[in-house]
Amino acid sequence: MTAANELRKDYLLDRWVVIASQRKKRPTDFAKPTQQRQESLCAFCPGNERMTPQAVLLYLPKNGGIRKTADTNGERPSNWLVRVVPNLYPAFMPPAQEEERCAESDFTLERATGHHEVLIESPQHDEHIGAARVSQVVHVVNAYIDRFREFSLKPYVKYVSIFRNHGLEAGASLSHAHTQIIATCSIPKTVEDELKANHEGKDCVLCGVIKKEKRSPRFVWENDNYLVFAPWASVHPFEFWLFPKEHQSSLRDLSQSQVKSLAEAMRISLGGVKSILNDPPYNFGFHQITNESYHWHLEVYPRLSIWAGFEKSTGMFINVISPEDAAVHLKEAMLAEEKKI
Repeated sequence: MTAANELRKDYLLDRWVVIASQRKKRPTDFAKPTQQRQESLCAFCPGNERMTPQAVLLYLPKNGGIRKTADTNGERPSNWLVRVVPNLYPAFMPPAQEEERCAESDFTLERATGHHEVLIESPQHDEHIGAARVSQVVHVVNAYIDRFREFSLKPYVKYVSIFRNHGLEAGASLSHAHTQIIATCSIPKTVEDELKANHEGKDCVLCGVIKKEKRSPRFVWENDNYLVFAPWASVHPFEFWLFPKEHQSSLRDLSQSQVKSLAEAMRISLGGVKSILNDPPYNFGFHQITNESYHWHLEVYPRLSIWAGFEKSTGMFINVISPEDAAVHLKEAMLAEEKKI
């Protein structure tokens, strides 16, 4: 008997997804040939540091450890491990010393005050997180934390978005391994709605979700500190979420042992997606905020389908593979990836 299609509601958000089981596909149906991009000269590779703005954070090797610094006095070191630079085409910009008034408008208008940076994850062009050394991913996570802490101190910053676009179809304009960081002057609606929904009870809703999903057919993988599962109302085929088992509001709460554990979890989970779907385009984003009731997590969205007229006109989504089926394939791939590191 063919399984009926289902409407499923998100754990917290007022968002509905159609799980269209009758249109079910296999992982190989989604895999596409990797698109090769023509780049004559990569601005993010060592030796080309002057092609970008001055780095605001550098991790340089020092006596088996690292030294944190920034480009100063025209110096542009090329022996870096991680490099963070302002985005050349920022969506949000720092406040000017003498702030000009926005032009009057008949509609709501605010200045897009904040910051927009690029975190270059490795001096090796193709050392993306899903294929990187765990030691390098540790540097990346620590740099995330450093920038999150820096922006959180600024009074006009209300939220820090750490996100990654991998591949042309996911919006990556350059192929060198990198993450973007945007600090905004307001809390995004999705996170605000999650925060409000989590406030409705005495206990953290997402802590309860973790306990249930660990025992569900959507469970994928875990280590001592983190759990990976395909969410109940997955919007994207093969979407998965990564949660800390301990209730924490943001990355800045992590100990160094938890940082290493997160680096391993990211390497294994993204490596699993890379192997099972032939290095697909994907987006990921950290959901985190400095509010003790919030439970931070990482959401990963493979870009395997196109949002068309129905999705854009209704705000309801169609997913052609159930999270239960996706979890079976993801689990197999991540367990195989775990053996490689």
